[in-house]
Amino acid sequence: MKATVLVRPKNGILDPQGQAVEQSLAKLGFAVSHARVGRVVDVDIEASSPEEAHQRVEEMCRQLLANPLIESYVVTVHE
Repeated sequence: MKATVLVRPKNGILDPQGQAVEQSLAKLGFAVSHARVGRVVDVDIEASSPEEAHQRVEEMCRQLLANPLIESYVVTVHE
């Protein structure tokens, strides 16, 4: 199975990359009021069900892929 993890800074956490993107877009004439920069992690995982895959990827996030103090994440499992 394949899973995708979207990790981004939590609300209220300083996001210098997002601020740089926001300012650059404004200079290019785009009306953007807020930008956040995160990352996407795609993994192939062996699991007997989508639920098991989701649980395993959640554990990966807690242990390595995301810092729960400053980042939030969303896991999507693709069969």
